[in-house]
Amino acid sequence: MHRVVITGLGPVSSIGTGTESFCRAVRAGSSGISRISSFDVSGFEHQMAGEVRDFDPSARLTRLDVADWGRASLFAAAAARLAVDDAGIQDPGEDTAVLMGTTSGEIPNVVAMTESWYRNGPAVPDTALAAQLPAGRLALAAAQEIGATGETMTFSAACAAANCALGYAYDLVSSAEAPLAVAGGADAVSRFTHAAFHRLGALAKDTCRPFDRERDGMLTAEGGAALVLETLDGAMARGARIYAEVLGYAVGCDAYHPSAPEPHSIARTMQSALRRSGVSPREVGYISAHGTGTRLNDRVEAQAVRTVYGAATPPLSSLKSMLGHTMGAASGFGAIACALAVSRGFIPPTINHRHPDEELHGIDLVAGTARPTAVRVAQNNAFGFGGNNAIVLFGSAPCTS
Repeated sequence: MHRVVITGLGPVSSIGTGTESFCRAVRAGSSGISRISSFDVSGFEHQMAGEVRDFDPSARLTRLDVADWGRASLFAAAAARLAVDDAGIQDPGEDTAVLMGTTSGEIPNVVAMTESWYRNGPAVPDTALAAQLPAGRLALAAAQEIGATGETMTFSAACAAANCALGYAYDLVSSAEAPLAVAGGADAVSRFTHAAFHRLGALAKDTCRPFDRERDGMLTAEGGAALVLETLDGAMARGARIYAEVLGYAVGCDAYHPSAPEPHSIARTMQSALRRSGVSPREVGYISAHGTGTRLNDRVEAQAVRTVYGAATPPLSSLKSMLGHTMGAASGFGAIACALAVSRGFIPPTINHRHPDEELHGIDLVAGTARPTAVRVAQNNAFGFGGNNAIVLFGSAPCTS
């Protein structure tokens, strides 16, 4: 088994695109939430989301014809391009694997086709939109953009999808089935997703406040996140900068409930990830929480963390307070935050937090502002509908001297 390290980061988000821009925004506790502009929200009670307002794929991509791809695929491709450029890789090679996670794929295209049928009556669907629908095209777009011709796969494990992609990428690289892998996730804001969470009663009115006593829900969001994984030996041989080491991961599906998380199975997944990574609970210095801002999710996550870590819980925070819930890309952004935490020495803040919740006692929430500190090991949490749980552990860059 080869040791696996992270050498490239590719965030495309509502608070910043590219490693340095994203890092500055996360450290500063920036908010990417605004009134939705990509579709008409006049009929919705809740109208806010985390849209990537300045996304211009033609300015980011070098190989793809933008007109041939849906928005989520373009997020995936742009994130992959940023990640390999950040890693200093000119030619990924024919054996490079590309793995992407998603919750909804190109659901905006389905909405557009449905609206056409509703307004104009039954007709042959727009063939261009239909051709962009298969979810597998997210990984394909990323692979074609960076010139990778190895294995491609799109994971659909709800909001745990990017962590599942990262875990599979770790397996491929550590076992030498692939010398290099690009993994992450992408999703796009859509009327369908917004309406679905609105109907579930899960949307916040205007602000996402994870772990706050007054929290009232999540906000939908979009973007793409990608990371380059390669062997430690390969990274050292080419003199690459190393952000972090992937220590291990665990996935599970308890099938407990279509949408409600289950604390005991989440705790088991955490324990399995720690065991498989060779990490003791006391070594973990930061948890990038799933932290959606819904009353149930935050309570269950806090309970699971206390079960695993006892009274000495690691500091934790939720990026969703800044980004909103980017669905299949969420744990990809969490992974990038973990890599930055261990390489740059800070813990991202949970913004919008004003009122401690007595029900969540015992957790060390990093609220309001970033916390400067050395982080040796970071844990990235991801929980999805249907009981999909995925945890990835990251460690500080190995000493190569």
